[in-house]
Amino acid sequence: MADEGLEFVGLHWLMVSPAGLHVTTPDHSLRARSWAHIHDLIDLCADLGPNGVMIFGSPKQRTSVGGMAAAAATTHYVNGMTTAGRWAEQRGVTLLIEALPPADTDVVTSLDEAARWVETIGSPAVRTMFDSHNAIQEIEAHAELVKRHFPLIRHVHVNELDGKHPGRGDYDFKPVLSELAARGYQGWISMEAFDFSFGAETIANESIRHMEAQIAALSL
Repeated sequence: MADEGLEFVGLHWLMVSPAGLHVTTPDHSLRARSWAHIHDLIDLCADLGPNGVMIFGSPKQRTSVGGMAAAAATTHYVNGMTTAGRWAEQRGVTLLIEALPPADTDVVTSLDEAARWVETIGSPAVRTMFDSHNAIQEIEAHAELVKRHFPLIRHVHVNELDGKHPGRGDYDFKPVLSELAARGYQGWISMEAFDFSFGAETIANESIRHMEAQIAALSL
């Protein structure tokens, strides 16, 4: 990365592989192995670069299974994040609880809930983030959510509500960007691609140009 002039940001989609892991399952052995994987990723994140973030989305690997109620699964998730947060703090890594829409999971389904669990855990190494696409089922305006939870937000994802890259829809990023700018946000704003049919170069170029235009419009 350094040879290419790139800066390490962090890790995302933490549980997509290896297959079979699950952090809220009633199976204690499997749950322990899954959280051990998170601890290993914390080490990887720390080794790859300083001040890395780890965005914990992974809906299929945290959703309640085996007849467990969502509240019980959430307790497993929060307990696991609490323990992982202690190790992350030692390694200089920040774990981010990513709120996902109810259509994707039943464990942490709003930014309000994510912020509440961050405050409950009480670790400087456990925070949250804002994702425009995953906020699709939020009731409040996205800018208002960012304003309320800004002290806990350490990363931002930008994409259209349907998952396409910025500029391929009509999402207005300016209100969220304005809130971030007003509060002196110093973290990364990254694009998360879901539809790769446009090709990597087109996705990257169109996303950058669209976001540049949105940022420029803030000063008009």
